[in-house]
Amino acid sequence: MTDGIDARQPLWFYDFVSPFSYLLLEQHDKWPELPFTLTPVRLNDLYRHWGQRVAYDVPAKRIFTYRYALFRAEQLGIPFRMPPAHPFDSSKAILLAVALGSELTTVREIFRFIWRDGRDPSSADGFADLCERLKVPDGLELIERESTLAQLSRNCADAIALGVFGVPTFWLNNQLFWGEDALPMVLYCARTPNWLDSKEVKRITSLPSGLANA
Repeated sequence: MTDGIDARQPLWFYDFVSPFSYLLLEQHDKWPELPFTLTPVRLNDLYRHWGQRVAYDVPAKRIFTYRYALFRAEQLGIPFRMPPAHPFDSSKAILLAVALGSELTTVREIFRFIWRDGRDPSSADGFADLCERLKVPDGLELIERESTLAQLSRNCADAIALGVFGVPTFWLNNQLFWGEDALPMVLYCARTPNWLDSKEVKRITSLPSGLANA
């Protein structure tokens, strides 16, 4: 049996393949003082559902993304080291987080293993080292359990139902806030939720498309 996402609660969606998810979690002390539930999803599942092209398929965008992630890390004073190859298969790391309850300390340690130490969690040796760091000797068994696989699938389905299209994404007051650079907006809307009900926000939210095929 899987647990559905409780959309009445503040949520934070992430995938370990995302450097910006790492950078945002490293700023956890700046988040609104609310009990965000850390919710792992597969970014590729979101892309597939919404028909989005994977950013890393566009060579110039891929280069810019890596440079911008490094720039943001240096700007924020966050240790940052790219893993040996990217994108990588984050499935093992995500499933491990699911199996371990996606607790903050666990999720942060997995992110740091990948993005601070520059390790690959998808390789056999890398995953074994990650499990050793987390003191989880039965990691391979945990990620192969049907309940773990089913929970991750449920997370992805529920996230899509909420409209989640990328990571990192906050869900707060029934609204989505996407991207590491959306943190100031999250903080503002946590303090001033009625801003989203303002006349201009409502106007641009309901703008029609100017393209016939959109």
